Amino acid sequence: MGGKKIEQVKGDIEITGVDFAYPSRPNTNVMTDFSLDIKSGQQIALVGPSGSGKSTIVGLLEKFYTPNKGTIKIDGVDVAELDPMWLHRNCLGIVSQEPVLFAGTIKYNIAYALLGPNDSVESGKVVTMEQVENAAKRANAHSFIMDLPEKYDTILGEKGVSLSGGQKQRIAIARALLQDPKILLLDEATSALDTESERLVQAALDELMKGRTTICIAHRLTTVINSDVICVLVKGVMKEKGTHSELIKIPQGIYRNLAEKQMIFTEEKVEDVEDVMDVLVDDENIVEVENDEE
Repeated sequence: MGGKKIEQVKGDIEITGVDFAYPSRPNTNVMTDFSLDIKSGQQIALVGPSGSGKSTIVGLLEKFYTPNKGTIKIDGVDVAELDPMWLHRNCLGIVSQEPVLFAGTIKYNIAYALLGPNDSVESGKVVTMEQVENAAKRANAHSFIMDLPEKYDTILGEKGVSLSGGQKQRIAIARALLQDPKILLLDEATSALDTESERLVQAALDELMKGRTTICIAHRLTTVINSDVICVLVKGVMKEKGTHSELIKIPQGIYRNLAEKQMIFTEEKVEDVEDVMDVLVDDENIVEVENDEE
């Protein structure tokens, strides 16, 4: 593949004038003239209805797609020029709603981010068992792993089917902690968890986010409130941007209405920000773009 590598990543991200449409619908823009500057160490939350472009921003940063117009840069270097293998192994850490786990041992799944095709944890050359266990402890995963019959040698089924959702998330977080990326991408990382699992996973995420540039696709206000910047997107356009305290002060603001609606809907157990945003978009007569590739 090849491409550039950044010797010492700081984690500054600059998105400038990005337009993007999926190849399957070239005439329907998902992003329109989107710009966002993220400074090293900032925590950014992306909030919006389905089809608003939240996951598209992450996909563009991961180099899965190329903008039709505009640029995305990390530390001043265009992502299009970066070596994709280096980008994913040395720069970006990802924790998604359904983490990618393999049908190997738990220790392999945690160490995977650092292992090459011919490496193993047993060799201790690339990563040691002590490092794996330390990462698991920081991710609140060590205790449940030690309760398993084979502990770190437990073989996971395909996609980690033998673990609960919260356990899979904590394995993925342990992997990201071991990887130690400068930029962290959280894609609905706690949206499918029960309350107790969410508490444990959120505590592990808080540990993981320390000192890193973080972009979080947020579905619950509890994961948004403490962000440095909250970006409210509708149909690929930035409608509002600011802190939680700033946005709730905007009269008739989208985010303020979102917060109010979520509180109103509490009795009906609607806790998902995206669900509420969909209602808000409908309330405001904004026709939402059908987009299963968000």
